[in-house]
Amino acid sequence: MRRGNLFILSAPSGAGKSSLIKALLEKHGQDGSLAVSVSHTTRAMRPGEENAVHYHFVEVPAFKALIEENAFFEWAEVFGNYYGTSRLAVEQQLAKGVDVFLDIDWQGARQVREMMPEAIGIFILPPSREELERRLVGRGQDSLDTIAKRMAEAVSEMSHYDEYDYLLINDDFDDSLQKLYAVVVSARQKLASQRQAHGALLDALLAVK
Repeated sequence: MRRGNLFILSAPSGAGKSSLIKALLEKHGQDGSLAVSVSHTTRAMRPGEENAVHYHFVEVPAFKALIEENAFFEWAEVFGNYYGTSRLAVEQQLAKGVDVFLDIDWQGARQVREMMPEAIGIFILPPSREELERRLVGRGQDSLDTIAKRMAEAVSEMSHYDEYDYLLINDDFDDSLQKLYAVVVSARQKLASQRQAHGALLDALLAVK
């Protein structure tokens, strides 16, 4: 059985990365071959979110205790809140052959790639700043002050796009979804993955008779 691939998906808030991951899993992950890592966070739960489904919502002291225990694959502080990815949960899924997506920012991506250089980075950009702001306002989840802060941070976030392996401009959602799945399929065909998945076949094909 092949080991799963670890995908890092980053984007400025409002670019559509969470929606793309959700659609990808609904369309291509029904067989259990795809999963998104459920991060820990200290931010407040938003309307419609569920604990242990969208995030593991914890208090700051509990999060800091997990840091001390070295329980996170990566962690970062963003907009005054902490976010982290469970190391054990990710490793268990990869060992089962599941391709895992990490929905994290560039800071977390750097930490992950230090420990796992083979992780595949995908950065998503909006088609314009105007469209990015329109999407943030349209969500109706943040105050105008928060949106202004997110727009200011977006420029800094987007400047790190060149640290990733793939770049998607999320203008047309269906087209972006198709391209995202193409990256997944491509990664599964890499030599290392195919050797793990088809070791017996390769041995049989190359056996000397």
